[in-house]
Amino acid sequence: MSERAREIAAIAYDALDEKLGQDIEIIKIDEISVIADYLIIASGNNVNQINAMIDLVDEKLSQAGYTDCRIEGNKNSTWILLDYGDVIIHVFSKEDRLFYDLERIWRDGKNVERSEL
Repeated sequence: MSERAREIAAIAYDALDEKLGQDIEIIKIDEISVIADYLIIASGNNVNQINAMIDLVDEKLSQAGYTDCRIEGNKNSTWILLDYGDVIIHVFSKEDRLFYDLERIWRDGKNVERSEL
């Protein structure tokens, strides 16, 4: 587990929280997968809020020097993925989050509180 991953996860969580993201979850997956150390999953009420959440995450991480992001989805999407290598951030509409249920898929991971990062 790298300090880089913990820092990215903490900054992303705080940015999502600042934009009133709902049900923000941090799932530690480094012991069960090689794709990342953490997944962060959050919901927004509408496309505008989802975009505001994504924009602030990108801005805050860029300010901290983390610019190696790949984005899946666009300004009209109800599921946007930000891939920072060690940390993958998913921001969903409530409906899409229920439909795709990533928490179930990654249930073998460990849920982590923000204070543990």
